[in-house]
Amino acid sequence: YCVEFRTESLSHHCALENRPYARWMQYLREGHTVCVACQPPAMNTDTHRCAGDGHNADGDKILHWEAIGNSQCQGTWKKIRQLAHCSCPLVHSFIFT
Repeated sequence: YCVEFRTESLSHHCALENRPYARWMQYLREGHTVCVACQPPAMNTDTHRCAGDGHNADGDKILHWEAIGNSQCQGTWKKIRQLAHCSCPLVHSFIFT
């Protein structure tokens, strides 16, 4: 499954990232919608959920995220909806880890 979030805030460290494999962090923006896929091995085998997916957080609850590979690139987002079938666009698409 996938979860759509609206980015509420992010640290300035994301824009400073210039390592080739991590340049995607430069393109994160407040107010953008991002799509995050929950796939094995991040999926819990008992609950079939990914940690941080905002399962019970519909509405205005602010959730925290952190980029893998740069713990200083972090921020907040709000869950928009969960999708049973992923149709994430190529840009602004991520995977739970």
